[in-house]
Parts: sequence; structure tokens; C-alpha cells
Amino acid sequence: MYQVGNFIIRTLSAAVFAIVLLAGISLHPIGFLAVFLAITLMGVFEFYKLAKKANSSPQLITGMLASGTLFLGCFVANYFNNTSIFLLLGVLLVMIPIIELYRKKENPFANIAFTLLGIIYVALPFSLLNYLAFPFNDQQFHYEIVLGVFVMIWANDTGAYLVGVNFGKHRLFERISPKKSWEGSIGGAIITLVVAWLYSSFFNDLSLIQSLVIGVTVVFFGSIGDLVESLFKRSIQVKDSGNILPGHGGILDRFDAILLVSPMVFVFLQVIKEFFH
Repeated sequence: MYQVGNFIIRTLSAAVFAIVLLAGISLHPIGFLAVFLAITLMGVFEFYKLAKKANSSPQLITGMLASGTLFLGCFVANYFNNTSIFLLLGVLLVMIPIIELYRKKENPFANIAFTLLGIIYVALPFSLLNYLAFPFNDQQFHYEIVLGVFVMIWANDTGAYLVGVNFGKHRLFERISPKKSWEGSIGGAIITLVVAWLYSSFFNDLSLIQSLVIGVTVVFFGSIGDLVESLFKRSIQVKDSGNILPGHGGILDRFDAILLVSPMVFVFLQVIKEFFH
């Protein structure tokens, strides 16, 4: 009975999560701003809670203010073509080491480092999603690319899980994630590339080759992102990064792949824009 109840909770929370995320991506730019700004702040907050378990005391308020400012600055720069918010971000980043002078906390080196790492590792990748949603400098919202990246990530995760559970024999990275297998990774890769092909058939933002390159990026860096987050959790001996999503862990558990995929897709799109347009 407990397992059935747990399954229902997991399913309902996953459904609500997916609906909110898909609505935020596809309905309107302001909805995109609201959903992903909230996810960014929750993710940074979660990261700082984990950092405390590593015997550090990151600057929660300053770090979250800088993270929110970074995301908002990227959105405003793309949607309104205004970069003035980045001036505030510069001030906040300079204030982090200055504030540490007066905190009288132990391990100031680690405190500053973890504060900055929360911004770089969590807030920056989510902020770069704005450049995926506005990829052509035309202030037009192209949600299809962001949607495609997330669907590819889900396809990769689902394919890797299903194939791994049924056929997985050779461990991929046993020291960090004992359950992941090469067979699962190959299965996830095949399904992701099929989804990338389908994406190019339904949407015109990217060519087939460009879509497949993003698919390969998702497969490689999405898997690495999962392992990196597992490395962080294993180093402080926690199972989940948080408990905001019943049955699914925390924000970082659900978005570990996008934290590395988003910057690499951003780089790829910038290369296309600079050299092939």
C-alpha cells in the first residue's frame, strides 16, 4: 500500500512539475521569466544549503540577489534590448568579498568560493536559457529551442533508464553512480537523436544537422551534468539535493543535466550566429 501511495505522489508531482515547466516555456515570455527566475532562485538556495554541509557558510542573500539579477539581466537584455541591469550585477559581485570581511565567519575562502560557485554553476546556466529563447537578436520569443532541449534531456534520461534497467550490464561510472550503464547511455543517445530528428521536422528554427548536434550535446553534457551533481552529493553524503518535489528530490536533482547542457548549447548557437549567418 505504501509503494502504491508513493507511486501516486511521484506521478502527481511529476505531472504538475511538467505542466508548470511546459507552460512557462511555451505560453509567453513573461511566463518564461517567472517560472525560470523562480527555479533559478530555488536552485541557488538549494545549492547554498548543500554547501553548508561542506563546512562553509556562503552568503545566501547576496548570492541569491546576484543570481536573480543575472537571470533578470539576461532576460531584459534579450527581450527589451537593455543591458543596464548588468551594472547592478557587477556591484553585487564586487560586494561578495567585501561583505566577507565583516561576517566574522570561519573559512572565508570557502565562503566566497561557494557563493560564487552557486552563481556560476546554477544561476548562469539558467540565465543562458534566455539566449536560447531569443537566439536571433530580433527580440522575438522562440520557445521552440528551449522546449526542444528539455524534451531531448527527458528523452535521454528516460531512454537511459529504461534500457539500463532491462539490459544494463557494464557500469558507466561506478565510483560516482553505480546504477548507470553503458547500455543505458547508448539507448538514451539513440532515443535523443530520434527526438532531435523529429524536432527538425516540426520546427524550422534549426536545420537537421544543427538539431542533431544539439542532441549529441544533450547526450554527452547531460550525462556529465548528472554525474557532477552526484559527485557533489556523494562528497557530502546526501541522497537528494532537496525535497521540494515529492518523490523526485530537489531542484538540482531535476535540472542537473541542463546546468551543463545550457552553456554548451548557448556556445553552439553563438558559433552558428557568428560564422554561419
